Parts: sequence; structure tokens; C-alpha cells
Amino acid sequence: MRQINNFINGEFIASSSGQRFDKRSPVDNQVIASIAEAGQEEVDQAVSAAKHALAGEWGQLATNQRVDLLYEVADEITRRFDDFVEAEMADTGQPHHVMTHAFIPRGAANFKVFADIIKNVPTETFHMDTPDGRGALNYGMRVPKGVIGVVAPWNAPFLLMTWKVGPALACGNTVVVKPSEETPLTATLLGEVMNKVGVPKGVYNVINGFGPDSAGEFLTRHKDVDAITFTGETRTGSTIMKAASDGIRDVSFEMGGKNAGIVFADCDFDKAVDGIFRSAFLNTGQVCLGTERVYVQRPIFERFVAALKEKVEGVSLGRPTDSGVNYGPLISHEHRDKVLSYYAKAKADGATIVTGGGVPEMPSELSEGSWVQPTIWTDLPESSAVIQEEIFGPCCHIRPFDSEEEVIELANASDYGLATTIWTENLTRAHRVAAKVDVGITWVNSWFLRDLRTAFGGSKQSGIGREGGVHSLEFYTEMRNVCIKM
Repeated sequence: MRQINNFINGEFIASSSGQRFDKRSPVDNQVIASIAEAGQEEVDQAVSAAKHALAGEWGQLATNQRVDLLYEVADEITRRFDDFVEAEMADTGQPHHVMTHAFIPRGAANFKVFADIIKNVPTETFHMDTPDGRGALNYGMRVPKGVIGVVAPWNAPFLLMTWKVGPALACGNTVVVKPSEETPLTATLLGEVMNKVGVPKGVYNVINGFGPDSAGEFLTRHKDVDAITFTGETRTGSTIMKAASDGIRDVSFEMGGKNAGIVFADCDFDKAVDGIFRSAFLNTGQVCLGTERVYVQRPIFERFVAALKEKVEGVSLGRPTDSGVNYGPLISHEHRDKVLSYYAKAKADGATIVTGGGVPEMPSELSEGSWVQPTIWTDLPESSAVIQEEIFGPCCHIRPFDSEEEVIELANASDYGLATTIWTENLTRAHRVAAKVDVGITWVNSWFLRDLRTAFGGSKQSGIGREGGVHSLEFYTEMRNVCIKM
């Protein structure tokens, strides 16, 4: 069994309280690691180490030196690729191909992309007239914001954690990372990488624990944390925002979603079925960008439901390393109970269960894992909690629609505004509908296709701010103006 400690100032340390908690495999519920829970003392140490690193060697590095180090971090992740894959599979239970084709490669890419951006991004310069005719020159300069508190989620832990750590370090900040208590392993491995390539002590720190009255609360309330970036559910984001208001500290939030998929009758049918299948069931539906509400134009509705049902019933469940497995468990028993509560609500609200709706029968050695059936419903009213609330599981509701105006109204009838996906071969319609859906990101005839240079984030209760490319710099740096009188 692994012994996982906090990573503070370049060292792996236990907690002074001696408090530890178990990490269980979502596949079979076996304990796979013992985690040191950080208390206030460890959080103070981590924040202090990060603050001192800003004034020390890290803060003195030239931009090109930081860039070179971040490239080395990415290269070392690639060299230890199998270690990161194994750790992420142990934490999440998700299939091998998901880790190797998407989540771990993106984690390495996050360092290189933002290293390149900070190396090449321009700032603004203005010449202004003055009454004496001699003029003045204004120019902008970007400086690090300081110590960044990174609160990372459990659903794609390495990808989403490095999505924040990469730009934070590229901009010259230091970080204290609080990974989810469900997924601590890759954050710990990254500490080993940082030491291996020579990133100065205190630049990257990891504290393990929970939210209230634990590492998460201690970090987000810490007076020496200059900004907080968070990905997770909206209720937690609201709590963090209240903590950040003490000291007027900046926040960047990517929160919940109840994303709509819109399928027009003129779509490429097979492509649309495959796309909705991925967007609803990838990572066992534990994707903030996933599709839980599907609206299909009436002429192809029955055919679409039948085709998606066939794909869902063809998934293969099992251990992430088993050949052919393409569907994993939920992250924990607690989350399984939440998802199953929505399965029960759907039934109580009169849903037609197209497929799934319960717990699959698993071999005895896996029967204690956090398994649920991938599920499709129809015939629910839009007022149902299953339609209005984020479930974050492998499920979707499919409803027919008749007109473009109707489906836009349905898609926008949500407190969330993270993402949508539109399936149509009519380019004019695609542009028209994309402009009217109230979300931060829209995919047309695709899903989860990410250019890391583009703006990413949600509207309404799905988030605050934008990250990606130069947009990340707005959060991870302070823009200063220098005015020189000529």
C-alpha cells in the first residue's frame, strides 16, 4: 500500500497531527494508499515556502530560464508516462486507453503550450501627446500575481491540475495545490518530477486533505494566498468565493454544467450518434463538459434513440488494464449513491428507461466497486431535477424538438452555461445557433476538441473568467503600466 505524504518545499512530509486517511480503489473498493492529511500547520508551511520561492531563486529566473525548466518538466512527464498512467488509473479506475490517449498527454502538453505562450506574448505600448509637445511613452508589463492556490477536481485530475499549474508557473507564480482527496497520486508524482528537473524548492507544493475544516478551507482562507483557481461543483465554488472575498483576492472558477447536445435532422447521423455517445459516457460521464441533455429533431428522434441505445449496451466494463474495457466505475461509493439517487428520481418522475437505470452485475472481485449502468431516459418534463441539476454520471435524457427556435430556448433554460455541441451539416444554421446558445464553448460536429490557445470557461453558474492561451495571463499575471515623460 502506498504511503502518500504532502509535498512542501521540495520534501515529502507527513502531517504533524499524524492524521491520515485511506484512498480506496473505485474498481473494487480496496484500500490502495494511506494519505497524510494536511492541517493548518502544513498549509502554513506550504504557503510560506511558495512565498519565499517568489523572492528567491525562482523569482530571479529570466523568462527563457523558466521556459526551459517547464519544457524539462513536460519531457520528464513523458519519460515517466507509464508511471503517471498507472497512478491515474489507480485513482480513477478509468480505462487504459483514456489515460494514454488523452488525459496524461494533455498534462504534459499543458506545460509546453504555456511556456511557448509566455515566451512570445506581446504587451501594449502607446505614445501620448502632452501639453508641452514632448510627449510621453506608456508601456505595459506583466508580473506574477504571487502565490496561487490551486484546488483541483477528481474527474480528470492530472489534466485539470496541470491546466492550472502550467500557466501559473509559466507566468512566474508559485503554487500550492490541493488535489481532491479522491485522486492524490499524480499530484504527488509531479513533485518527484519537479525535483528531478531542478525546479527550485517551494515553487510547487501539494497539500492533501478535504474541504471544510481541512486543507481546502485552510488554503482558500490563507491571507498569503494571492489568488485561487478552482475546478469543481458550483456549491464548492460559492464557498471558496466567500473565503476569497476576505482580502479581495482574485478567483478563476470552472464549475458545473448541464450541457445540451443539439442534433438536427440534417446531421451526419452516424457521426452524431458517436459524438453524443462520447460526450455523455466518456469517463463514465464524469466530465464537466459532458452532455446530459440531448435534443434531437423529431424526424430522426426514434432512430437516434435506438442507435444510441445499441452503442451504450455494447460497452465493456472491467478493470482499467483489461483488454477491450472501455467503461469504468464512478470515483467513489459516495458519488455512486448521488448518481443512483437521480436514477431513482427519473423513475419517480415517470421517465421511460431506454437502457440502464441501476447497478450492473459484476464479478465477485469487482462487486464492491463503484459501478453504475450507463443510462438513457426519455419522456421526462423539463422541470424534472434530472433535467435541471448536474448529475455527473453516465446518463442522458433525450427529447424531441421541432424548430430551431424551440431547441435554442430549451438549451438555454438552465442555470448553467458551460458547453454545448451542435450536430448539423448546414453551416449557416451552425453559425446561427452557436451565436444564440448561452455557453462559454460550443462545438459543431465534434466534442472535446480543444485548442489550448483558445478561451475556455463558462457563463452563468458554470464559472468566472476565462483560461487558455493568452486569456490565462489575465488571471495569472498583474498588468502594470509604466508612463515615461519624454
